[in-house]
Amino acid sequence: MQNYHVKQVGAGWALLEEGGTRAVLEAPTKEELVRQVPGYMAGKEGSVKIHRADGTFEEERTYPRAADPARSPG
Repeated sequence: MQNYHVKQVGAGWALLEEGGTRAVLEAPTKEELVRQVPGYMAGKEGSVKIHRADGTFEEERTYPRAADPARSPG
């Protein structure tokens, strides 16, 4: 499973592969970028960690939803 991060980069926001420096998606606002993520993740299995503007962790989303370990029994 590939891990991605939504982070503020300069004046905008970017979706970055974990350990990478090049954005796979970019948008002027966090909200716009987060709306684009499901389309990018279609057909992929991965985890997207969303960060606040100050860099702290806010939320994690798993794609596809069926791969979310929090949904597994136990």
